[in-house]
Amino acid sequence: MDLRLKGKSVLVTGGSRGIGFACARAFAEEGCRVHLASRDKERLAQAKSQLGGQTSIHSVDLRDAAALKSLARDCGDVDILVNNAGDIPGGTLETIDEAKWRHAWELKVFGFLNLTREIYPRMKARKSGVIVNVIGMAAEHPSFEYICGATANAGLASFTKALGKGYGQHGVRVLGVHPPSTRTDRIITLMKTQAKAKFGDESRYEELMGNVIEPAQVGDTVAFLASPRAGQLSGIVLNLGA
Repeated sequence: MDLRLKGKSVLVTGGSRGIGFACARAFAEEGCRVHLASRDKERLAQAKSQLGGQTSIHSVDLRDAAALKSLARDCGDVDILVNNAGDIPGGTLETIDEAKWRHAWELKVFGFLNLTREIYPRMKARKSGVIVNVIGMAAEHPSFEYICGATANAGLASFTKALGKGYGQHGVRVLGVHPPSTRTDRIITLMKTQAKAKFGDESRYEELMGNVIEPAQVGDTVAFLASPRAGQLSGIVLNLGA
C-alpha cells in the first residue's frame, strides 16, 4: 500500500534503536526524509548507514532544555514528529526514589511535552502536520512493578487525546500508540527487573513477556497513522495489544 508519504520530513526521537529505529525505517521505505535524534552517537551513525542518504542524525539529550530547543530549531519544519524516546525503569514505589522518578519523567514525559510545545505551534501556523506519540500498554494495564512507567504513560495518553481534539480548528493531527511487550533490549531489561522482584531470578523474564510483538509492527502502524490514509484520525490512542 502506498501511504502517500513520499517527500515528507519526519523527526523520530529515540530513533537509533528498537521501536524508534523501526519507525524511522518504515518512513524511509516510504520515501521520507528522516531525522533521527538520540543520545548515542555510535548507534546514530549505524542507523544512518542502514537507512541511507535521506537520513540526518542529531546527537541530543532531550532532558537538556537548551539541546531540545536546538533540535526543534533544526527540525522545526518537519511534517511529522514521532515522540518515542524514553527509558523509564521498572520497580515499585519503594524502589524508585524521587531522583530516579524525576530523571525518568524528564525524558519520557517532559521530553514528549516540551518537544511538542516547540514543534506544534509551527505546524499549527501551517495548518498541517502530524504528531504520533509512542506510549505503552502500561497506561491501560498498570502494574505494581512498573508504577513509574504506568503513571507516565497514562498521563501521556491523556495529553495526546486532549491535544488531538484541536485538529478541526488547527489542522494538526495528534495520535498515539500503546505497544505491548515489544522485542527490544529495553523491554528485556524491564522484564528482568520484574522477574527479579517477582521470582527472585531475573533469568525467568521470558515468563513475564506475554505475547511479544516485533518493533517493525509498531513502526508500520506509526507510519500508517501519520499518513493521509488515516487523515481523519486525531485525538486517539491505538492499543496494539489486548
